[in-house]
Amino acid sequence: MLDRWAHAQLSPFTRGVSTASLRMAFDDWLTHLSHNPAEQLKLLQRAMQSSQQWWGFVTQAQQPHCKPCIEPPVHDTRFTHSSWQNWPFNALSQGFLLTQQWWQDACLGVRGVSPHHEAVVHFTVRQMLDMVSPANFWLSNPEVLERTQKTSGANLRQGLQNWLEDVQRWQAGAPPPGSEAYRVGHEVAITPGQVIYRNHLIELIQYSPSTAQVRPEPVLIVPSWIMKYYILDLSPHNSLVQHLVGQGHTVFAMSWTNPGAQDRDLSMDDYLHMGVMDALDVVGEVLPHRPVHAVGYCLGGTLLAIAAAAMARDGDQRLASLTLIAAQTDFSEPGELALFIDDSQVAHLEDIMWDRGYLDSSQMAGAFQWLNSNDLIWSRLLRDYLLGERNPVSDLMAWNADGTRLPYRMHTEYLRRLFLNNDLASGRYPVDGKPVALTAIQCPIYAIGTVRDHVAPWRSVHKLHLLTNVDTTFVLTSGGHNVGIVNPPGVAGRSFQALTQLHDGPYLDPQAWLQAAPSHEGSWWPHWFGWLQAHSGPPERPPAMGAPNAPPLCPAPGTYVLQK
Repeated sequence: MLDRWAHAQLSPFTRGVSTASLRMAFDDWLTHLSHNPAEQLKLLQRAMQSSQQWWGFVTQAQQPHCKPCIEPPVHDTRFTHSSWQNWPFNALSQGFLLTQQWWQDACLGVRGVSPHHEAVVHFTVRQMLDMVSPANFWLSNPEVLERTQKTSGANLRQGLQNWLEDVQRWQAGAPPPGSEAYRVGHEVAITPGQVIYRNHLIELIQYSPSTAQVRPEPVLIVPSWIMKYYILDLSPHNSLVQHLVGQGHTVFAMSWTNPGAQDRDLSMDDYLHMGVMDALDVVGEVLPHRPVHAVGYCLGGTLLAIAAAAMARDGDQRLASLTLIAAQTDFSEPGELALFIDDSQVAHLEDIMWDRGYLDSSQMAGAFQWLNSNDLIWSRLLRDYLLGERNPVSDLMAWNADGTRLPYRMHTEYLRRLFLNNDLASGRYPVDGKPVALTAIQCPIYAIGTVRDHVAPWRSVHKLHLLTNVDTTFVLTSGGHNVGIVNPPGVAGRSFQALTQLHDGPYLDPQAWLQAAPSHEGSWWPHWFGWLQAHSGPPERPPAMGAPNAPPLCPAPGTYVLQK
């Protein structure tokens, strides 16, 4: 207990990162690099070549249309402004890019270093380099200097005001400026409905029909417990819930409670039984003997897959279909999120949660921001504080600032059973004392991945094909973990690929799938609506709101979603 207390007290200074994990990674890398003289010589040669390239560029950098000696990576937009082509800023940017390339060569490919430690070192060095990018500083960023000259310094004065406002809001625990325009139940989460069931963990919302007839099979949405459910019910134009209701479906959605210290002992089994299974029971009371189209988003999809496997194991046939949205079932290759997950890091997080009783949403948000730091941290520093601008807050940005907490026991079990041990994919995950296997699932599956997902990489989501024996429609959509899902029809620049693999058909690895899957312009939503309707019966009269044992309790969006 003394050790745990001591580790928890250090957490604010380390931002929740295990320094032991970092030290082991760098020790592994440095030890092997120091024992490899050929590798050292190669890096020395590359350093000399980079220096020669840069000096050669500098001698010509003042000439118009000077050709760069190195191009930035595809998604690096820090140096795209035309002013970066002018002296001396072109020399600064080229020197930074060459240095970045050298460090990438130094961190990757050192023989003997474990893949995890290599990834941690590469990620950490990349973050340190991004901190000192010339784009982040007033005197070395030509775009900022031009703005300062044109506005007589007004951009810097406004940037200082923006910074002071952000600091005050951070100290008060307030959301970003502009979020007040999106109030839950007023501007967002406004699809009409009623809360018909409430237990300690969830509220279950039944949405009012908007069509004269509905499909007989209801749709149950299981959101992730690390996010408020209304990401799927934002503004009317981009509410997946409202579009589903408009397509003639009876829709139910779970809304998780925001746990506090008193909920520290809630477990994964509680989330399974008090969450998914209780919700299915209530849906069954409203629509008896009707199979359910179950939909799970992110971790809600992982939990739903566990529930579906347990139901199939026990002969429970209440599922008509399974839709998994950006949800992993095999955690052997979870992408860059695995950088924050090893035995040392999990032990450190356990100590933090043990002290508080939960993991705060700010720590999770911070980890996700570092995964995409150029877009979420440094570009904001440039825009808000140096250029003195504020991007208007969208409904999705306001939702993103409305975080939730994770109880100690549940999050510990989730990290160890799924991330560290990969128990679900290995057939070891226990439900009611017996392991479950995804191969037991009998209903058809619709799975969605997104191209730029840092939380659930699509190739990891695609591994579902190796774990199930049913017809599986896999969709890969443009965008990221949230933007790719909140993807209503009519938005320009959106596209997706889709392909159905039969249960007895050959397996296609991700690269083969990319080549075989047809491409489509627009949103994936209509494609999914068509798939749901193909697996549904003919329309009939809508059901009553609630049931005798599940009467309406209050209007949607309910009370749990308002908890802070």
